[in-house]
Amino acid sequence: MVNCAHEQSGQDLGQHTKQAEDSNMIVVVVVVVVVVVEVVWLKEFKVAVVVVAIVVVVAVLVVVVVVVVVVVVVAVVVVVVVVVVVTAAAVAVKVAVAAAAATGVVVV
Repeated sequence: MVNCAHEQSGQDLGQHTKQAEDSNMIVVVVVVVVVVVEVVWLKEFKVAVVVVAIVVVVAVLVVVVVVVVVVVVVAVVVVVVVVVVVTAAAVAVKVAVAAAAATGVVVV
């Protein structure tokens, strides 16, 4: 049961990491497209530089938000795994004590 929960949390983490990577790729593609469009359409170099700078700053902020979300998800998964392991260990100890008591073994 513990292994199943651990594997599930690992799969969840992998899924969230994959989603974050996909989000990062989308941001990169959007930035590249916007930069190319702005440079081609706007003949004024200064305007293009300002627009590119704004797009880059927004893209970096989006990536930072995605990274923070991934870190929070990882922290939640770690907490869930720890809770599951501790709960499983407590149940295992109770079962072992009950089994020992049923067989007449004195548990100290």
